Amino acid sequence: MYSYNFMQWLILFYLYSFIGWVWESCYVSLKSGRWVNRGFLHGPLLPIYGAGAVTILFSTMEVRDSIPLIFLLGMVGATILEYITGACMERMFHVRYWDYSDKKWNLNGHICLAASLVWGCFSVLLTWGIQPLIDPEIMKIPRTVAEFVTILLSVIFTCDFMQSFREAVDLKETLIKLSESSEHIRRMQKRLEVVSAFAEQDREIYQTKLWEKLAGRKELLQNLDEYRRIQRQKLREIEEKLVQIKEAGRQKAEELSSLQESLVKELQSMGALTNRKYQNSVRQLRRNPGMISEKYGDILKDIRKIMSRNGQKK
Repeated sequence: MYSYNFMQWLILFYLYSFIGWVWESCYVSLKSGRWVNRGFLHGPLLPIYGAGAVTILFSTMEVRDSIPLIFLLGMVGATILEYITGACMERMFHVRYWDYSDKKWNLNGHICLAASLVWGCFSVLLTWGIQPLIDPEIMKIPRTVAEFVTILLSVIFTCDFMQSFREAVDLKETLIKLSESSEHIRRMQKRLEVVSAFAEQDREIYQTKLWEKLAGRKELLQNLDEYRRIQRQKLREIEEKLVQIKEAGRQKAEELSSLQESLVKELQSMGALTNRKYQNSVRQLRRNPGMISEKYGDILKDIRKIMSRNGQKK
């Protein structure tokens, strides 16, 4: 039975983060048929596995002689960690980096019974099988070497985390921007349809009244003087109506043109997202092909389609 100092805990965290990355990357790559650098970070670390291993080792430290307690405490501790991590990441970034919604006995898609049982089995394997082999090697590391290694790894990890966090924020902002743009475009298209319908209706009404005026000409021939007087009056009315029609048409055309210009600008704004933020979003999606979003699911599908087309072109 060993007790660890702070530096040794950090070494275990980075070690199991690396082992978890190897496992996940190989597993996802085999499923995808191509190499996938799995995880939130750029580097070969999956912190959820490192944190899970540390949580299991810490929570089972006093019960290592009891397999049932190791299984139970390790399962509970790792499951709580997984749920909190998944819920916090979804709240911050509006996406899920893993999802168990299609599994039985899941809770909000962040955890499920099957995954928890796997954590329990891993707890036993880790405590009784893996860690006894690693403990002697950990204890052999000189303190100065351990400090140097952990400080170096912590600096690299922090830089990687900050960059990856920025990419995750860019993905969130991209999803929000695209969603707002899509909604704005739908509203403008609806307004275009309404304005066009009213313009066509006004044109038909004015045209009908004009023909009614002209049709009354035959009856007026019975009295020439009266006809001429009324004709001048009718012509003035017709001219006024024609002016109104032209003015209404001009106003409608200007409104349509303004809406169309806004639509073009909005589309151009969406196209501008193909810069840094879009590229950062793509990097996150490539490292996490199973990522989903309840709020922006359709937008994620559209981005993946663009990524697929670009990949085929390459």
